[in-house]
Amino acid sequence: MINFYLEMILLALTLHFIGDFLLQTHQMACNKSKSTKWLLYHVSVYSFCFLIMGVRFAIFMFATHYVIDYFTSRITSKLWAKEDYHNFFVVIGMDQLLHMFCIIAAVYRFYVMEAVI
Repeated sequence: MINFYLEMILLALTLHFIGDFLLQTHQMACNKSKSTKWLLYHVSVYSFCFLIMGVRFAIFMFATHYVIDYFTSRITSKLWAKEDYHNFFVVIGMDQLLHMFCIIAAVYRFYVMEAVI
């Protein structure tokens, strides 16, 4: 059973990479810190990747990704403008760590807890 949960985490991490990096366009990346429209585009494309893991899983990822990126994209855009590159990358790292925590929490909630109930 542990192998199944590890496989789900690895699948979710792969989907995260696809949605957060490969499918994020230049316009999304540059404008999500200034425009709710572009942030919603990014988060929608990102979350669409997770539909393979279930609708509730994808909705959870949508909500958490939106909140995290809402704050971190605004912080990083200010740091980049100030040429504070070290702290820019610290916040990028924190952003990714928070996304990883959310992925693990989602796998736990929608796979582990569902199996227990």
